[in-house]
Amino acid sequence: MNISVIIPVLNEEKTIASTLDALARPAPYEIILVDGGSTDRTAEICRRYDVKVLMTAPGRARQMNLGARDASGDVLLFLHADTRLPGSALSDIAESLSDSRYVGGRFDIELDGKHWMLKVIGRMISYRSRISKVGTGDQAIFVRREIFKRMGGYPEMPFMEDIAFCRTLKSLGKIACLRSRVITSARRWENDGVWRTILRMWILKLFYLAGVSPSHLKRFYADTR
Repeated sequence: MNISVIIPVLNEEKTIASTLDALARPAPYEIILVDGGSTDRTAEICRRYDVKVLMTAPGRARQMNLGARDASGDVLLFLHADTRLPGSALSDIAESLSDSRYVGGRFDIELDGKHWMLKVIGRMISYRSRISKVGTGDQAIFVRREIFKRMGGYPEMPFMEDIAFCRTLKSLGKIACLRSRVITSARRWENDGVWRTILRMWILKLFYLAGVSPSHLKRFYADTR
């Protein structure tokens, strides 16, 4: 089972090297980085690695869809630039998708900060998505390539594209909720405050599920680098 890793990047010079270093052990079939117009050293750092780099306009959904169109693997794994895969990631995916009833899945998550509440948040995110079968981009969503094509890719919306994608995905088959954990940056929680970030994220998700436009909600979710 060939697995293509697709990483959307935008000004990620602080995180991209550790993310790519963590991919050395699982050694995926191919790694495709899609740069949304970085103005820092992201491109320079990426050139040190055996990866393919594509360029497009900014927009995480647009970037992931471009990478998926270029990919040739049987499975597409979408990885955020500040998220590190466990060494067992690819074998875990292959094992879960050996059952044809499963169309895709996500990993459990661990946040890398020092605040005691971050460990609880990671467990809560993992548990919530295990129950709902809806993952977030930080959990390294993966999907069979033919299913992704049938879905038409990620909806090109400025915010909540991962939630929208997973809600559609789970209607097409079973979702693999892997217990192996990705490690993702806690920079948003550390920069904006743990409790404030928790409250903001719950409010934004509730408003999204209530039908508020992602374009409007995006204004209350600043990018953190």
